[in-house]
Amino acid sequence: MSDDLRKQHGTTGHSWDGIEELNTPLPRWWLWTFYACIVWGIGYTIAYPAWPMISRATGGVLGYSTRGEVAAEIDAVAQSNAAINDRLASVPLTDIAGDPELNQYAVSAGGAVFMTWCAQCHGSGAAGAKGYPNLLDDDWLWGGDMEAIHQTIANGVRNEEGDDPRYSEMPAFGRDDLLEKGDIEAVVNYVMSLSGTPVDAGQVAAGAVVFADNCASCHGENGTGDRDQGAPNLADAIWLYGGDYPTLIETVSNARFGVMPAWGPRLSEAQIRAVSAYVHQLGGGE
Repeated sequence: MSDDLRKQHGTTGHSWDGIEELNTPLPRWWLWTFYACIVWGIGYTIAYPAWPMISRATGGVLGYSTRGEVAAEIDAVAQSNAAINDRLASVPLTDIAGDPELNQYAVSAGGAVFMTWCAQCHGSGAAGAKGYPNLLDDDWLWGGDMEAIHQTIANGVRNEEGDDPRYSEMPAFGRDDLLEKGDIEAVVNYVMSLSGTPVDAGQVAAGAVVFADNCASCHGENGTGDRDQGAPNLADAIWLYGGDYPTLIETVSNARFGVMPAWGPRLSEAQIRAVSAYVHQLGGGE
């Protein structure tokens, strides 16, 4: 290190193997930029929400809120759609499909409602899952026309929230000792024979008697179901919980009691009608 540089800047006092470190100051432009950033940061934390606290962050003197911005945008969209939503909520359900503009809006809006509230159970493609109905086919427990779908969505199934929920309850024939084990096995074989091959064909005749005495009042004499009671069709090989032998034994023995929320208290009438139209046009609507 030259003596001139040492005299001009001085040293930090550090030395490594005889090499000394000059005490060279930072450039002025860098320092002023750094100080400006500090001032800007302090101003920002005063003006805008910044410091996290126990349950919220400091609000900032400007009162700015990204959530408020989003809420304002949602309100603006709601206001722009107010007229068509009022129309959707007031026309007869059966007239929606006949109005191209209204139907297009309903299906589009209903798709958004479905993805937000319904896809968690029925799947993003509405194909359902074990215990959750497939909405793409025409196998409906409570009916698949617009009025029936609207009623089901608005009030739900077997809940304590809807004004008039769909309600039916299958007896637990095994758990409550309503049928002997052999009778349950026989009636399951009979039910399997309605849409396929039973495990033990020798029990079908006896199972038919058990079915007529205990099951036909809900599922019908031929096992084709009753939508007024939400009793499924047992002859079409479409199963909500599964149609194999062990699953049917479980169903008859312990029953099923699926619950669907009532969406009437959560969604507007326009939203319920929109998602009804969306579900109806998926392929299984009647």
